Amino acid sequence: MKLPVPLKASNGLFLFLIFLLLLGFSASAFDGAAGRPEGGGVLTVRLEGTITAMSHELVAEALAYAEGKGETVVLLIDTPGGMMDATFKIVELIERSSVPVVGYVHPAGGKAWSAGTYILMATHVAAMSPHTIIGSCQPVSFDPLGGGSKPVEDSKVVNAMEKYLVERAKAHGRNEETARRFITENLNLDVDEALEAGVIEVKAESLGELLEKIDGMQVEVGGRALTLKTAGVPVEEWNPSFRVKILGFISEPMVAYLLLIVGLYGLIFGLASPGVGGEVLGAFLLILGLIGLGVTGANLGAIILMIVGLVLLLAELLTPGFGIMGGTGFACVFIGSFLLFPGGWTVESEWLNMLYTVLMVVPLAVGGFFVFAAYKVVEARRRKPFQAGVVGEEAEAEGEITPEKGGFVRFKGELWKAGSRVKIAGGSRVKIVGKEGPTLIVEPVEERG
Repeated sequence: MKLPVPLKASNGLFLFLIFLLLLGFSASAFDGAAGRPEGGGVLTVRLEGTITAMSHELVAEALAYAEGKGETVVLLIDTPGGMMDATFKIVELIERSSVPVVGYVHPAGGKAWSAGTYILMATHVAAMSPHTIIGSCQPVSFDPLGGGSKPVEDSKVVNAMEKYLVERAKAHGRNEETARRFITENLNLDVDEALEAGVIEVKAESLGELLEKIDGMQVEVGGRALTLKTAGVPVEEWNPSFRVKILGFISEPMVAYLLLIVGLYGLIFGLASPGVGGEVLGAFLLILGLIGLGVTGANLGAIILMIVGLVLLLAELLTPGFGIMGGTGFACVFIGSFLLFPGGWTVESEWLNMLYTVLMVVPLAVGGFFVFAAYKVVEARRRKPFQAGVVGEEAEAEGEITPEKGGFVRFKGELWKAGSRVKIAGGSRVKIVGKEGPTLIVEPVEERG
């Protein structure tokens, strides 16, 4: 019985991988060939909730877009804090940006605690809405046995963080002593106190008022003195890509932690009880948890997801039914394909629409192919085996058949080697009672009448 499906599936997967590589190279080529900034305009980016790996990806793709169009970026900050690593990466993005970045604690009643203050101090212009608060920058660590968070008292860490924040304030001419107190005393300031202390430049009740007040202000961006032109210019709100929305969900600390724990226990259970599918789902959830916690990073995690997905889809072809491995493999490829490509591009929107269409159609098409291929494999495996199909049928002896030498029978027009426990005369009707390799085991058919 021929089973060419796995080979075809392997060829299809190889072509799919080549397609993704070519797509990545073409995207890089478009990115490098894009035009220079068109100039003008303001891009607002909402930096809300806990600062996670998603926050870094959000700012990265928004800045890439703004740099392509020469727009001023306004970060609308309202956060209780977040991950230190993600915060450092966002600060690095701001400091390496080629366009001005304005930090605005907004709306009224919002806050920029801890990580939010670090980000605000790194922006070229710092502003706050009425009744907003900044401060409380002492680093904390997660302490599950102690009931949650625990302040970091290690002088090595505290001194390093203090110097880091002071240098951000110093770079933009802000009050260094107040910046130091944000960490050493967990100082908190409202908008009027922050303005008086010299850690922000602008108080504004709305985005429109902010843009009017900072218009004409001079800032230093990448070693160049720039004059802000924000009054009366088009204002665009950044809409996160589907990639960032996925990261936003799995990067929430509670979600990421649950994915990690459930995935780990699922993997252990699956390895202890193979065949149930726990190891497959466990590995999938574990990878998502690592991506959400920022351990692997979005791009590396996406590559791992796609490799695992392709392996699972191949393994599905070797097992009956399109079940847990096939479904999980498809999910890995589908999610990995979105996480693999960054959301910020400097190309035409039509090309980006085509790219995201491809990212949706290709996994669905490949998934459909594997459903069809798996169905064919199952169909082939459910066919009645040849041995079971011939047992009980009758044939005709071609010459004499003896227990010592055997003989031959003609079955449905084909000549088969035959064996028998008794002597059978040539031309007699025989009944097939078994099959040993290429030899049919026969016995004489009793005479009727």
